[in-house]
Amino acid sequence: MGSESNMVHSPMLTYASMLSLLTLCPPFVILLWYTMVHADGSVLQSFDYLRQHGLQGFIDIWPKPTATAWKIIACYAAFEAALQLWLPGKKVEGPISPSGNRPVYKANGVAAYAVTLITYLGLWWFGIFNPTIVYDHLGEIFSALIFGSFIFCIFLYVKGLVAPSSTDSGSSGNMIIDFYWGMELYPRIGKNFDIKVFTNCRFGMMSWAVLAVTYCIKQYETYGRVSDSMLTNMILMLVYVTKFFWWEAGYWNTMDIAHDRAGFYICWGCLVWVPSVYTSPGMYLVNHPVNLGVQLALYILVAGILCIYINYDCDRQRQEFRRTNGKALVWGKAPSKIHASYTTTTGETKSSLLLTSGWWGLSRHFHYVPEILAAFFWTLPALFNHFLPYFYVVFLTILLFDRAKRDDDRCRSKYGKYWKLYCEKVPYRIIPGFGV
Repeated sequence: MGSESNMVHSPMLTYASMLSLLTLCPPFVILLWYTMVHADGSVLQSFDYLRQHGLQGFIDIWPKPTATAWKIIACYAAFEAALQLWLPGKKVEGPISPSGNRPVYKANGVAAYAVTLITYLGLWWFGIFNPTIVYDHLGEIFSALIFGSFIFCIFLYVKGLVAPSSTDSGSSGNMIIDFYWGMELYPRIGKNFDIKVFTNCRFGMMSWAVLAVTYCIKQYETYGRVSDSMLTNMILMLVYVTKFFWWEAGYWNTMDIAHDRAGFYICWGCLVWVPSVYTSPGMYLVNHPVNLGVQLALYILVAGILCIYINYDCDRQRQEFRRTNGKALVWGKAPSKIHASYTTTTGETKSSLLLTSGWWGLSRHFHYVPEILAAFFWTLPALFNHFLPYFYVVFLTILLFDRAKRDDDRCRSKYGKYWKLYCEKVPYRIIPGFGV
């Protein structure tokens, strides 16, 4: 990783973000769960409770990790790890790393996703395991994940120190920064088990789909029916997660995998924040079955699916452009592009093509627009009685705007004058016609 100047953010910002993540995010996850499940989704109700009972009141509502919670997590993690290792899939190469390594993955995400959902629904259908148990122990599960994932991140730090998987690893010389941003780019257990694919995709993203189904089943078992709002929310979330696994090999080229190291920032986020915060609109709807009516439900569904499709098509367009070395048609025409060159850390000169037409001619990160809108549409079934279901939309907007800036900064230092030329051709960062 070299010196601190090569860091994603400055040491000061890293300390600030790490301290806030360590001190604010775990209690927030528990408060989010408590408010959704026990305080009628009302932030004011939770605030009143904390004002009356203070710190002791917060300690009282923090569920202790139980044996049941640990068992559920262990069975789920072992099942997903087994599918990742053993299900067949074609070999896919990732992008060349700064040290010149090219990771090889097994693309079996769609199969793992299908097997997971069929198994989960099958266990419920045949009365072997009731998913409502997961909902009823949700607080304990989140609590166990908070502590368990922290220990897992310590393991990643130690592994990076004593047994790195590739030359894409190393220390910044600062233990806190190393723990937070990670030591290794591509940590593996053995030759084939990729840790980041497991944490980000198979544990984090898969849990999103599993919990969306869980919330739906819980509402059904509680009220004897599933509201159209819950159905709309679940369908849109499942369409989005299906899109993710369909495109998983493309995800392995993104910043999360190809640039962010496996540290507390990304791994804790995927193991804890994704299952708790990303699924929260569905968590809210369990006890708030809103009746939308067929027409409104269909409007929301169509709008949400359209956004998810545009988000997918943006990624597909760029992937196709790269795969054909800039020869694929973009919106029926020859693409507009910039031939850029850059130098690797080993001093080699490489070339890249930067796409400046199609979706990628509208703005440099246009694909974030439909992603944020999709999140809004699967939260919309909750209507506007409470703000909390919309927290994920707000968080996602902040996250993606920050990611766009980080990606721009990285590309500016990588491509230099070519990036300047690219920004002249595509002046807007995210929203076309707004901001640079």
